[in-house]
Amino acid sequence: MDWLHHIFQKSPEIALFLSLAAGYFIGQINFGKFQLGGVGGSLLAAVVISQAGVTIDSGVKAVMFAVFIYAVGYDSGPGFFNSLNRKTLREIAMAVFLAVTALITVVVCAKLFHLNKGLAAGLAGGALTQSAIIGTAGDAIARLGLPADEVKSLQSDVAIAYAVTYVFGSLGAIIVCVNVLPKFMGQSLRDASVEAERDLAPGGPSRAPGQLVALPELVGRAYRIDFSAGKTVKEVETLHRDLLTIERVKRGGHALDPTPDLLLAPDDVVLVVGRREAVVDFGANGSEVAGIGDLGVVMQTREGVFTRKGMNHTTIAAARELVDRDMRHGVYIQSVSRAGQPLPLLPETKLEHGDVITFYGSPKDTKRAVEAAGYELPYSNKTDFIYMGAGLVLGLLIGLIVVDVGGIPLTLGSGGGCLLAGLLFGWMRGKHPMYGVMPTAASQLLKDFGLAAFVAVVGLNSGLQAVVTVKQSGMTIFLLGVFVTLFPLLLTMLFGRYVLRYNNAAILAGALTGSRSANPAFGGVLDKAESAAPTVPFAITYAIANVALTLLGPLVVGLV
Repeated sequence: MDWLHHIFQKSPEIALFLSLAAGYFIGQINFGKFQLGGVGGSLLAAVVISQAGVTIDSGVKAVMFAVFIYAVGYDSGPGFFNSLNRKTLREIAMAVFLAVTALITVVVCAKLFHLNKGLAAGLAGGALTQSAIIGTAGDAIARLGLPADEVKSLQSDVAIAYAVTYVFGSLGAIIVCVNVLPKFMGQSLRDASVEAERDLAPGGPSRAPGQLVALPELVGRAYRIDFSAGKTVKEVETLHRDLLTIERVKRGGHALDPTPDLLLAPDDVVLVVGRREAVVDFGANGSEVAGIGDLGVVMQTREGVFTRKGMNHTTIAAARELVDRDMRHGVYIQSVSRAGQPLPLLPETKLEHGDVITFYGSPKDTKRAVEAAGYELPYSNKTDFIYMGAGLVLGLLIGLIVVDVGGIPLTLGSGGGCLLAGLLFGWMRGKHPMYGVMPTAASQLLKDFGLAAFVAVVGLNSGLQAVVTVKQSGMTIFLLGVFVTLFPLLLTMLFGRYVLRYNNAAILAGALTGSRSANPAFGGVLDKAESAAPTVPFAITYAIANVALTLLGPLVVGLV
């Protein structure tokens, strides 16, 4: 063990990456139907490795948590602000309910087991994984007017109880939210997320990464003409309500330019592109051929930001009528999104300035359409670090703000500040998509690595102290921590299901982890859900819980 301790002293980062590797390996192991997951596995691995004696600079933990929670807020920002309506009363009620039940549980346990103010506050901080309670409780103890030695002893008890109970506080929340809740709801988090995504984007099938619809809306087919001979290209397209375009014509082995007045002749082979129903209708009386030869036909999708003057709040149907036929010829709307959220492609759907429209057609047609709609949104897979850095700076500055209310210091902390900044910057990116690019893969890496590293540092720094303290003080505090971790969570889960009427396991899991400010559990939920669907309720409840649970420090000190 000494040689391992020597290695960790020389290079403590080895312990960090060893915890991640071992933790994700452990997290893949199935214990019956139970799987701990990478986040919970990293925490357990870090606690075991910490016994060799290792300390990671607390600044690493702060940085990892900041980038994790900022990325979470950034991804959920558009959905969060779009969801601020009467429906969010459920999330507010859930966060408040958990805070109240947690306070009652801690106070009752302290009274029954004769815990002093310091141990009771530390129990709340560790079992509820709310590190800010250490600060607020310690400040409240200092204001009691007690002798300096007694104040120091009580503040030390806060830290001891916190260290003993924090590890299971994190692990217990993972077990309840990632494993117990889906079993209770009878619905896997992945299936629930698919259902939630379908509700967010009605009319469009929800697809996991790598999945495609079997019947795409826009298709291309080649037909040999026998039923449309004698008609011009324009007449054929008009007959099908301009829902298809004749892109190529081949006659006698030679390519012809499909001008509007070109007269189609028997045995012409035409390439038709457009809406599936129109193309199928076109070919119903003809014969489809395998291809149209080596004519180099290429189609393209191009994203444009809708800013056309005089057409704000115009429906898709009205916009189609207002735009000249020659302008929209050969161009099809593949999708429309607003602030990062997809909109249904219905005639009555209203387009608003800032919407991102994906056009489909030939390169020259899509270029013309984008310029007519507004301006092109260039594709980029590079993260805008200026935007991201400014967001993190703003979030950390917000976290430094402390407001004194009735002698109780209130602060969002770095976590709440970065979440708020992430929500704001993600929402602004949705409104002005030219700025703040953060590819999905980059965002996912920040979330996965940030959270796993944060949890591992917590386990490495507190695991040794927690084990030693348990040996010295017995198991009372630890077992009380288990109860305080599980009881409010399970009670709030039942409250959410039967009183607040949450019917979707992924949405309930997001709301529950946010209500407990349980970041490792939330990471586990995202991992199992393979979707960002739980982030919207999490963002709402987390913001409330981060304040409400922080208040428990001085409240416990005052009530015990």
